[in-house]
Amino acid sequence: MSVREKYQSVIDLANKHGVTNLSVQEDGDVLRVGGTAPSEDAKQKIWDEYSRIDPDMRAGDLVLNIEVGSGNAGGGAETYTVKKGDTLSAIGKHHDVAWREIFEANRDQLDDPDKIMPGQILRIPRK
Repeated sequence: MSVREKYQSVIDLANKHGVTNLSVQEDGDVLRVGGTAPSEDAKQKIWDEYSRIDPDMRAGDLVLNIEVGSGNAGGGAETYTVKKGDTLSAIGKHHDVAWREIFEANRDQLDDPDKIMPGQILRIPRK
């Protein structure tokens, strides 16, 4: 089981609770998950799920950095999980957003618009 599979429920909860700026990156055998939760309650639910999977937090295979944003942080932003064969242009067409807007909204995890990877969770800017 990959480290991403192990913690997929943490990622799913982050999406469900409207974590913005969500980044999920595998770094060898360590998964790094970060973003901004819309409330302290949402943040706590994500940490509770992590604690359920690794009760003593000894595995050392997850770096979880979830902050709580201000009330106007724009919680609930749409996200998209990249699939094999996707391009920013195709994702943009599907969501009626220019590929460049998606690229700019995800600069924290994208350096090159031609290098997106399956499993990346991209923010889709609202119109």
